[in-house]
Amino acid sequence: MSSSSATQTPAAPFARKDPRQTLLHGRTLRDDYGWLRNKEAEEVLAYLRAENAYTDAVMAPTTQLQEQLYREMLSHMKETDVSVPTRKGAFWYYARTTEGLQYPVYCRKRGTREDFASAPEEVLLDVEALAQGQSFMAVGSMDVSDDANLLAFSTDTTGFRQYTLRIKDLRTGELLPGEVERVGSVAWAADNQTLLYTVENEEQKRQYRLYRHVLGTAFSEDALVLEESDERFNLGAGRTRDGRYIVVESASHTTSEARLLPADAPWSEPALIAPRREGMEYYPDHRHGLLYIRVNDRGRNFRLVTVPVDALEDWTEQIPHRDDVMLEDVALFDDFAVASERYAGLEHLRVLYFAGQGPEITREAEIGFPEPAYSVHLSGNREFATDLLRYSYTSLVTPASVFDYNVRTGESALQKEQEVPGGFDRTLYASERIEAVAPDGVRVPVSLVYRRDCRASGTNPLHVYGYGSYGYALPLGFNSNRLSLLDRGFVLAYAHIRGGGDLGKPWHDAGRLAHKRNTFTDFVAVVEHLLAEGYGAPGRVAIQGGSAGGLLMGAVVNLRPELFRAVVSQVPFVDVMNTMLDASLPLTVPEYEEWGNPNEAEAFATMLSYSPYDNLRAGSYPAMLVKTSLHDSQVMYWEPAKYVAKLRTLNTGDKPILLHTNMTAGHGGASGRYDYLREIAFDYAFLLRELGVAA
Repeated sequence: MSSSSATQTPAAPFARKDPRQTLLHGRTLRDDYGWLRNKEAEEVLAYLRAENAYTDAVMAPTTQLQEQLYREMLSHMKETDVSVPTRKGAFWYYARTTEGLQYPVYCRKRGTREDFASAPEEVLLDVEALAQGQSFMAVGSMDVSDDANLLAFSTDTTGFRQYTLRIKDLRTGELLPGEVERVGSVAWAADNQTLLYTVENEEQKRQYRLYRHVLGTAFSEDALVLEESDERFNLGAGRTRDGRYIVVESASHTTSEARLLPADAPWSEPALIAPRREGMEYYPDHRHGLLYIRVNDRGRNFRLVTVPVDALEDWTEQIPHRDDVMLEDVALFDDFAVASERYAGLEHLRVLYFAGQGPEITREAEIGFPEPAYSVHLSGNREFATDLLRYSYTSLVTPASVFDYNVRTGESALQKEQEVPGGFDRTLYASERIEAVAPDGVRVPVSLVYRRDCRASGTNPLHVYGYGSYGYALPLGFNSNRLSLLDRGFVLAYAHIRGGGDLGKPWHDAGRLAHKRNTFTDFVAVVEHLLAEGYGAPGRVAIQGGSAGGLLMGAVVNLRPELFRAVVSQVPFVDVMNTMLDASLPLTVPEYEEWGNPNEAEAFATMLSYSPYDNLRAGSYPAMLVKTSLHDSQVMYWEPAKYVAKLRTLNTGDKPILLHTNMTAGHGGASGRYDYLREIAFDYAFLLRELGVAA
């Protein structure tokens, strides 16, 4: 079927005679599709089902292609597999998957690494068993007590990210009586009897209370330890790396404060480290009587200070702030630390060696990575006293690889590279890092991957992915699913646009609040540069983004609809004004710090200037696949539903505008790995058809 299918769009009542209207700052916002917010109304559910039926009808000619793509991607998946085990105490912890099963099983074995293969297995959590009879299953928190006898874990069965806490006795395999709803973080105290956990309020899904539970008592009797009243802030709790303290953190998008609770005295009052100061974030850890605090009080890219636990005012700088280096994290060990840093848009690991128990650094060593675009992060380091540092490395052409770095010898030993069945040969693929110039002269990094023998200047289908919000740096990992695009000649590009964190906090600041438009013009500049340099063919450009990246999709399509041939927009935040004016919705008030508060005239004008839903105009739009989930708690399903309904009335072109709602999932789509793979096959089939790529 061609993209100009005669298949009729669903019979929807579209605009209502009684539209929602908001008068603010002298402007009237009219919302003809506000009635779609009523999730319980049968007419709304019927409308979503009708849209799904229409999408299925338009995509019906690609059914065989979808199956082909699914089988291709499945052929590159190691279905039965075991993760690299991680040591904690007397046990090695790992996860395993089994062919044909959707979910992993979390396990452990006791003994030495050499005895691992023959040691008996203990199952901590069988997620496949938990998922029986459920249409969705996700595990939130998992924390094992210090004596290794108890597991606190939480699960979500709807996709609404509403987790239920339970405690399992690992000696008997039985669940202890009782459970708690709406739980976020969990942390065991050192007595193996006390569990600290946070819960969210019903209105905003904000983690606002910290409770203390003692084994043998009912959850209803749990003591309230702390309550956060500021609507911008969320509570979280976790142990320091050495296990000595529980850190209780209260944080917004731009400000944080933390309290310390001795892990061996969980009934004591949490001690405030430093009072919150607007715009200052700080994150503490503990080593040998000193707090090591990563803080942005003297610059947006953070510095590292130390302070004695018993004299919290005496901060001493250990790593200064640097304008060109983002200090993303500092992981403490018994006699060394690892600084995770980002500069020139790439991640770096710097090992810092201490002279003794104090903070003096005697020498440094950097772990080097040779590829032009990659991602690296510390992984599974559960032991405080160790000579081995574990990290995970991947790139656009290198499968996920786990290394153990010996801090004494400076050598990295590969523990496992993710196997890619089906004949993957990395030498067939190339990766590049280039720059595009934004309208204001700023150079925007772009990462590229393509198949060498399929690359021909100015002819390839081009797929550009972007996000650009919350200071989130775009990860550049290997994904075997992408081989189905690369082997068909796609050039895949990842735009590290402003609003993200790819070049540190200033990069984020340059694409948020009053500067948000930079995010969109950066992305357009990237696409134009890629076409000018022959990385893709005009008329064969596909773009993709999700959540805040879906906002990006909507904004750039409004700016330059003729530049793109196809768009995949996943759970898109497209109804900016109506959402940010509704303080009762989850995330709205905390995200004033990212988007602005529309109750303020200047912020209102800025947001209204780019809000995709409010800036739709009559004209020819590219083919669009807009995806959402009924139980999404972050971007409510009605945003994409309203967006598509309105767009249909304005689109003068003949390209399909498709809406698909997953009726049993949340923000991340399907939870089972095979179900999720079919969702990707659906997306790829849409792209291949719209860009005219042979199956």
